[in-house]
Amino acid sequence: MAVPVAGDVEGTRVPVRLVVDLNRCEGYAQCAFLAPDVFTMHGEEALMYSPRAGQAQREQVIRAVAACPVQAITVDGADAEETRTDAR
Repeated sequence: MAVPVAGDVEGTRVPVRLVVDLNRCEGYAQCAFLAPDVFTMHGEEALMYSPRAGQAQREQVIRAVAACPVQAITVDGADAEETRTDAR
């Protein structure tokens, strides 16, 4: 079972707000590999993540969203369309 860990990147603009469908996540860990500052695996199945990624993690997060094999990660809010465009 995946468990989110709330957290903010202090002192930075927050360009990306993430939502992970924890029912859909199957623990493939592609996100943790591509954006280790935002996503980590606790054990083999539990995903922990920060729902807000700073500017420094933006490119990593975009790649992680695109790489999720079950499309469990989405970007919420005004950044959603821009992130979908950037991931192509």
